[in-house]
Amino acid sequence: MRIHKVRTYKSAEPLAREDQLAWKMAAVATDAVPLDDDVIEMIGNRIIDNAAVAAASVARGPIRSARAQALAHPGRPGAAVFGLGADMKVSPEWAAWANGVAVRELDFHDTFLAADYSHPGDNIPPILAVAQHKGLDGAALLRGLAAGYELQVDLVKGICLHEHKIDHIAHLGPSAAGGIGALLGLSTEITYQAIQQALHVTTTTRQSRKGEISTWKAYAPAFAGKMAIEAVDRVMRGEGAPSPAYEGEDGFIAWLLSGPEHVYEVPLPEPGEAKRAILETYTKEYSAEYQSQALIDLARRMGPKIGDLSRIKEILIRTSHHTHYVIGTGANDPQKMDPTASRETLDHSIMYIFAVALEDGGWHHVDSYTPERAQRPSTVALWHKVETVEDPKWTERYHAKGSDKAFGGQVIVTMEDGSVIQDELAIADANPLGARPFARPQYVEKFRTLAEGVVAQAEQDRFLALIERLPTLSAADVNQLNFTVPAGRLGPEAPAGIF
Repeated sequence: MRIHKVRTYKSAEPLAREDQLAWKMAAVATDAVPLDDDVIEMIGNRIIDNAAVAAASVARGPIRSARAQALAHPGRPGAAVFGLGADMKVSPEWAAWANGVAVRELDFHDTFLAADYSHPGDNIPPILAVAQHKGLDGAALLRGLAAGYELQVDLVKGICLHEHKIDHIAHLGPSAAGGIGALLGLSTEITYQAIQQALHVTTTTRQSRKGEISTWKAYAPAFAGKMAIEAVDRVMRGEGAPSPAYEGEDGFIAWLLSGPEHVYEVPLPEPGEAKRAILETYTKEYSAEYQSQALIDLARRMGPKIGDLSRIKEILIRTSHHTHYVIGTGANDPQKMDPTASRETLDHSIMYIFAVALEDGGWHHVDSYTPERAQRPSTVALWHKVETVEDPKWTERYHAKGSDKAFGGQVIVTMEDGSVIQDELAIADANPLGARPFARPQYVEKFRTLAEGVVAQAEQDRFLALIERLPTLSAADVNQLNFTVPAGRLGPEAPAGIF
């Protein structure tokens, strides 16, 4: 890897295209290096993972709305929409929109956390949609997805967005555009312009994940994927983009991030170096924000030791800066303590999540979020006894590299009689470095579990069989990388809109 220093340049200050971050990203995307076997295996795992979450969410309101919008934009050849048959193809940007919402709705797929945070699996819907629409094979799809993951992970390592209240889809738009460039075998020039265009139109604020969080939290990554497809299409027709998008005097760094004096350091593979960033990412065992994964495991472990939960006086969670200020009491969001809050808000309340996990001894992607569950008197009482604080030790581990990296915390439970029960867990059990790391069997089990009662067994088998031969899939096979469900499983029709 090479570290690239990125800063603002005045308009009168020379900055060659080859020295711009977007160009360097495009050069990585279009460098057609062979993919390692473990990378191919993990890409397959993440396609399964996305499909699992989509199956579980296919009848939920936000997905029905997005699907209805997509169906108003049929395409030929078009791309597939989760749940619909092969004869129901839509324009690829709208397939990316509908499928992106389905993948993100339950906050249940892969994650990568570093200087910023991300869900790199959000690259899959737009890249796959374009592959299906353009009639590309499995080898091309793998090339595109490896590039999308690489670019997003590298941006997340080097550029922090959330400290400036910019939503993390500002890294997703460029990575998806780069992945589509790699998929299509486009030139570095075209991919460079598309990356810049995608950055320009997907920079939004973090209010998407603050206060009263709405269903836009699931739509935001889908929007970035849709914009990436449109950016590539526009540039392929000979149009340009705001340039230099990152380094410009009135650009991204100068006015939306740390300003003209700041220098960012972004790692990118050297020419000819394999794209392996996907192996640094990790999926979720539980449908909740990633920082809660280890703490849910810890709650499961601590529950039997505590015994009578009604005797708890207070619970203190010592954790990282990010966990405390984004999903903890440091966020100063009263909504995070509100029993009538939305599912999206409860998903970002570690106080609620830890209380429910203590009571139930686990977590369920539907049952743990129902209004009845959130408003249970014993839960509300326990929930309001939980407080978080930042601990420098856990913040340091959050930003560490390699095996030292961790997103857990220490929990100190003080009982009414003054006794104290405490424990800590650094890494979620399902993490690659955890006690029960996910591999292909666990991804398949997750898919089978979430698809049960939604996707017929034979259809599950057909989809999984395609993943097993991903590198050799024909264009016709890639076109079938989807699952169908009976019409009755898609839920009622969405309310009418404009389309």
